[in-house]
Amino acid sequence: MDSIKKSMEELKDLFNVQMSAFHDEVLQKSSQTPTITGLAAQFTSFRTFMMSALGSLQQQVDMLARASDEQETRTRRKTLLLHGVKEAAKENTTAVVLRVVGEHLGDPELLSEDDVRQCHRMGRHSSDKPRPILLKLRDVPSRNSLWFAKTKLKGTGVTMSEFLTKPRHDTFLAARERVGVSRCWTRDGSIFVLDPEGKRHRVVTISELNAVCPLTSKAQENTKPSTASKQVTVKATASRERRVTKKAS
Repeated sequence: MDSIKKSMEELKDLFNVQMSAFHDEVLQKSSQTPTITGLAAQFTSFRTFMMSALGSLQQQVDMLARASDEQETRTRRKTLLLHGVKEAAKENTTAVVLRVVGEHLGDPELLSEDDVRQCHRMGRHSSDKPRPILLKLRDVPSRNSLWFAKTKLKGTGVTMSEFLTKPRHDTFLAARERVGVSRCWTRDGSIFVLDPEGKRHRVVTISELNAVCPLTSKAQENTKPSTASKQVTVKATASRERRVTKKAS
């Protein structure tokens, strides 16, 4: 935050200097009406300065957002999310989680009530699907023992995920879209991606993902109208033109 304040003060000083110079050179020292060429040069100089200043400020904001995201990720180290667990009215969420762990992970002693520090459903109630369960454990080892046993949940309809911050969650979803579910995963709040050559990369932001796995032309084409839809549009347009021509005759 101190670096942001310092940058703002520096930008303020530079802005005042630039405006004073512009005022002295163009408005006071000129004995005649400023020419278009002179004003254009001054405008270009001022625009270059402003773009440079805004770029510097954006870098500071990005650094601050990154630091905040790192801090938030550290506070979620002991937290996991359980998805697909059936929801009932007036349920004891902790008891539900203990039952799921005992039944599906095959080890009733893997998680005890003393290991649980916080346990509740997230979001608004919906009749369409059960809400995920937020589970905060006593310590990191308890969390890790549960996390590394999640492979036993395969085929049960219940899944487990890390409690990612929104920027990292968005990055993970984008990575799955680009490289597939089997070629990306999360660990300790970071996203790991395999590039086309099979090399593993750690990313936490969309910009880092773009550097490793840029958007392909195929992905971009998914947002464009298909050839079939274009043909339908052309045929419909031609049909309307024939009807209009026939009516005019």
